[in-house]
Amino acid sequence: MSVSSSHPALSVSGTASLVTIVALCHNHASFLREALDSIRSQTYPNLEVWLVDDASTDGSAAILREYAARQPGWQLLLIPENVGNCRAFNQAFFQSRGEFVIDFATDDVLLPTRVAQQLAAFAAAAPEVGVVYSNAELVAEDGKLLGLHHRPDAQGNLLPAPASGWVFGEVLRRYFISTPTMMMRRACLQQVGGYDETLAYEDFDFWVRASRQWQFLYLNEVTTRKRIHPRSMSSRAYRRHDPYLSSTIQVCHKALALATGPTERAALATRLRWEMRQAAWRGRHAEARELFALLRRTARPSALDAALAVWCRLRS
Repeated sequence: MSVSSSHPALSVSGTASLVTIVALCHNHASFLREALDSIRSQTYPNLEVWLVDDASTDGSAAILREYAARQPGWQLLLIPENVGNCRAFNQAFFQSRGEFVIDFATDDVLLPTRVAQQLAAFAAAAPEVGVVYSNAELVAEDGKLLGLHHRPDAQGNLLPAPASGWVFGEVLRRYFISTPTMMMRRACLQQVGGYDETLAYEDFDFWVRASRQWQFLYLNEVTTRKRIHPRSMSSRAYRRHDPYLSSTIQVCHKALALATGPTERAALATRLRWEMRQAAWRGRHAEARELFALLRRTARPSALDAALAVWCRLRS
């Protein structure tokens, strides 16, 4: 889907919709100016910006103060103790007013027409659409282009294949959404109660809970540059003692409670098998066994599943 950004989305009152950007920072000093300048460069003007620092130790707070002073309408929230991404986001979200919301990690970059394009997509979409997501450029720590999140193959098909509509089953089965590209309808976020603050990360849990009640829409445009570097949250996944995997297991329990019928349970079983293999390969044997126990509640385990569980028990 390609959408023109020539007209803004209008609210019920006929005025241009307010868009909230929650700019979340934790030790992003080396990337922060480029990220904040990308907010200032948006072609869509009706923005509410929250600058949130989650107890950075690298001088990020001083840069955020500087930008807040130069942009009087921007809100500044400096959190003295590290509370994690989910709680930090919620603190700003529940004080914000925008009809649409972007969760913006400040090691990434918004391309100039990002907000306008996604609002145009919402304006053309059904009211049940709660999330518009898009393609992203992947860039290295130094800004070098690494490729695209959704990459065209020889036949022109995008990999991973994006999905639109009622995507709950697809969300259970596989990863396909580039998290930094999402624009969320405020009503969608409010209905699920914001982010779950007991989790180490937000996206998989939000996708599961939101897609049960709201449609998702893929916008076939590159709207964002996503930074790939060793300190990013996705780079830490599955490391020993990192809470990322435990949060994933917690979300899988939620997904099982929400799944209805054999098709959705089969989709979750695909996810559980993949996560179990990742955990076993990274030496997270106890978590692999926990995933196997959840798999047994979801579908009939294969001989390979059972053998892997036995191997993990012997290695524990």
